[in-house]
Amino acid sequence: MGPAEIELDEVADPAFLLVITHGAGGGVDAKDILAVRDSAVAGGGSVARVVQPYRVAGRRAPGNAEKQDEAWLEVIAALRARFPGVPVVQGGRSNGARVACRTAVEVGARGVIALSFPLHPPGKPDKSRRDELLAPGDIEVVVINGGSDPFGVPDAADAAEVRVIPKQAHSFRTGFDVIEATVTPWFARWAR
Repeated sequence: MGPAEIELDEVADPAFLLVITHGAGGGVDAKDILAVRDSAVAGGGSVARVVQPYRVAGRRAPGNAEKQDEAWLEVIAALRARFPGVPVVQGGRSNGARVACRTAVEVGARGVIALSFPLHPPGKPDKSRRDELLAPGDIEVVVINGGSDPFGVPDAADAAEVRVIPKQAHSFRTGFDVIEATVTPWFARWAR
């Protein structure tokens, strides 16, 4: 798929490494991603914000999910080599949340932060992606969605925690304080 780009916010002796990525047409400077980054750094974690290869190549759509996941696993392997022995937490917004959830078991992630998880295509609740959201085993998934998200809002039973920000659609315009307040205790739990 080509190379990825990584924006790295490093702390000395990180308690964990957060690897987080963007949605299909977005970037790693989205305000919700930055809110999660800020909380992770404050909690003693290093953060790798990943621009996926398809975006580096100038495409807006991710294409084949299997190839996207393979590219993600390569990114994680490179980061693990740079941060040996540091626990990994994965995260993403929208399509990036799907990638983080789908690969969490293979990566051995401590947990997943899913921002604006697209539960189904707009207007097609029968095409649920709920099975992607539910990571088996001990991987806890925290979901933060807008209450008016046309891609749907997961149920409380779909993750360890589901936080809904009222009156927000798929892209958050407010509620960044809620995002930070939601993820901060999770980072404390996921730290080694």
